[in-house]
Amino acid sequence: MASTSVFALLSLVSFVILRSLQKKRDTKGLPLPPGPPPLPFVGNVVGVDTNHPWLAYSRWGVEYGEIVYSRLFSQDIVIINSERVAHDLLDRRSHNYSTRPPGLIRVLDFFGVEFSSIFLPYSDRWRLHRRIFHQAFRSEAAPAFRPIQMRNAHNLVLNLLASPEEYGAHLHTFSTSIIMSIVYDYDTAPRDDPFIAIVERSLEISVRELRPEVAAVVGEFPILEKLPPWFPGANFVRGALLQRTLVPVVVNTPFEHAAGTAASSMVSDALCRIPEHAKNEQEAVALEKAIMEASASGYAAASETTTSTLYVFLLAMILYPQVQVRAQAEIDSVIGELERLPDWDDRASMPYVNAVIQETLRWFPVVPLGIPHATVNEDVYEGYYIPKGATVMANAWFMSRNPEKYPDPTRFVPERHMPKVAVEGSSTHGRDDISFAFGFGRRVCVGRYVADASLFAAVVNILAIFRVQRVPGWHVGPDAKGVEWTGGVTTHPVFPCIFTPRHAKERVSELIGAQCG
Repeated sequence: MASTSVFALLSLVSFVILRSLQKKRDTKGLPLPPGPPPLPFVGNVVGVDTNHPWLAYSRWGVEYGEIVYSRLFSQDIVIINSERVAHDLLDRRSHNYSTRPPGLIRVLDFFGVEFSSIFLPYSDRWRLHRRIFHQAFRSEAAPAFRPIQMRNAHNLVLNLLASPEEYGAHLHTFSTSIIMSIVYDYDTAPRDDPFIAIVERSLEISVRELRPEVAAVVGEFPILEKLPPWFPGANFVRGALLQRTLVPVVVNTPFEHAAGTAASSMVSDALCRIPEHAKNEQEAVALEKAIMEASASGYAAASETTTSTLYVFLLAMILYPQVQVRAQAEIDSVIGELERLPDWDDRASMPYVNAVIQETLRWFPVVPLGIPHATVNEDVYEGYYIPKGATVMANAWFMSRNPEKYPDPTRFVPERHMPKVAVEGSSTHGRDDISFAFGFGRRVCVGRYVADASLFAAVVNILAIFRVQRVPGWHVGPDAKGVEWTGGVTTHPVFPCIFTPRHAKERVSELIGAQCG
């Protein structure tokens, strides 16, 4: 066993040295963007926490500026640290920046999820998926899902009343149940649904492994895919084996349900439109496959990001109790002392609650680096050479901490999103839509309108019913320094909290029961 390990290690080292020596580039006499000096062969591996790479990239942003070049083995990586550069490249030059890194696509194939719409290269296949999503999630269609979202928010409240210590599981149930209903008209159990458990396990693997840093390593060392699962350190292989067993269940089970029911959903509605668009049986089969792939991609992404954002919201309420008090006072001024439950018509009368949601998205973006883009062809930007095939990441984490736009950026300040009245000698930027949290260019999040509504439904009901408080003895500063964060494509804080009902449980149950009836 020891000799096998040594041989494998020597093979890997020899391979990366050979690849590094073979790689040559003509930059046409132009410099690459500034960045940290790379080490021979391995590039900028040292000093980067691969679970939380945005922290190192943000340090580089402070030192090197709005656009930074780095290298991970032989993979070129360009980090965009400002909205200005992101708009210039990812929006205005989207024709060259809308695909995905080839190495990442290889990893997806290894894990059995190469169909994922989010990670598909820019192609006819991706455009077809995008049209399917747009039909269901465009801004004009989003209000149709409000009854589903509010019903699940009420179920979230009931679950928190029954077992507040399991709040993480309840957040997952809320987020997944909404998107399952929208996409498949699939009703999950109010608690402990076995299918949601499978989805969460699959998402955990995807979030951990489907990252550009992992793709760069696997692209450099394809032999890693051949390692036996028992090999020391072969977690990557073990995760892939498990994911390939979960994917058929996650993809096929809800799709078969939607295809077999007459109820309206993203899937059933798209299937009904096939005769309008398919000229023959072959095209009909291709469309059905695209609908199945797109639907599985959509509900997985929506579940994870909504859940993570609600974790951030709860953390903010614990660390900034004065914000929670003000938001609850606004809610009470609209609905009274729980004379009724909040509803959609109340949102226009709750500007501070809306500002809390905006600041939650700004304070700690849960997809800190977005989903990586890649260059189709080489490019030149402000005198810098950007290589063909470079992985390009928009550092939303760093953008959210721009002190010129967001003074005192590490603090949770909803007021920064409220309309401001200019005062002589003061600076005001007014309402901000924090669009960087949803991506850029042609790959911007298509579900952002639905996500915003789901967040409102959860936030307004949690604040109306509960006081969210810190656990005694848990000491963390207001800027959340010292809080543990999960790693991967998405991130969320890990912390204890207490949910104390603001009103009698019987009254809450009575109001929810009346609405359900």
